[in-house]
Order: sequence, then structure tokens, then C-alpha cells
Amino acid sequence: MPHKLTALARILLAQVFLVQVAMLIIGFFNTPDGYQQYQAQLGSLSLPGIFAPLIILVQLVGGLALFLGYKTKFFAIFMAIYAVIISLLLHLPPLQYLAIAGGLLLLFLHPNTAFSLDNLKK
Repeated sequence: MPHKLTALARILLAQVFLVQVAMLIIGFFNTPDGYQQYQAQLGSLSLPGIFAPLIILVQLVGGLALFLGYKTKFFAIFMAIYAVIISLLLHLPPLQYLAIAGGLLLLFLHPNTAFSLDNLKK
């Protein structure tokens, strides 16, 4: 049972990033200049436009890797660092993103979860 609960935790942590990507993409399609607005929003925070596709790419790849349980240990620590950095850069609620980073650090310590691609290799 513990491995199944850690799989659920892994999937719930992944959905944080995947839902954010989905919401961004839906926003891009619902507004004719949605992507430009997103870039402008990042620009207002002193981030260059190149950060827009990078943020989307990191959240999509990291979220999918966590969701599927692929290289879980690497992506857990990578996304924990990403969560802290992005919360500081985008002035997001720090406690929320520190909590997400904490969950990802626990996943880093216990990467062997049920229903993961990592377990198919064994």
C-alpha cells in the first residue's frame, strides 16, 4: 500500500505543473494575443521573452516525467529547485511553492513508486 500512496503523491505533484501548462495553453487559444500578453506579463517582472517558452517547456516535460514516473529522482529534485526559483522570479506565493518543493524533496528521497516507468526497467 505505501508504494501506491507514493504513486498518488507523485501524480498529484505532477498535476500542479501540468494544470498550469494546460491553463496557459487554453488562455493562449482563448485570447488572440494571449501568448504576447503572457510574454508582456513576464516582461513586467523584468524577465525576457525567452522565459515564456522555457517555463512552458520545463513545466510540461517535468510534469509529464513525474506523472509517468520517468527518472523520478532526477525530475523530483529538478522540479523542486524550479518551484523555488519560479516562485521568487514571478513573485508567487512563497509558502505554497515551498510546500510543493517539500513534497518533491520527499519524492526525491522515495522515488520508487507503483505504476511508474522507472519500475518497468526492473
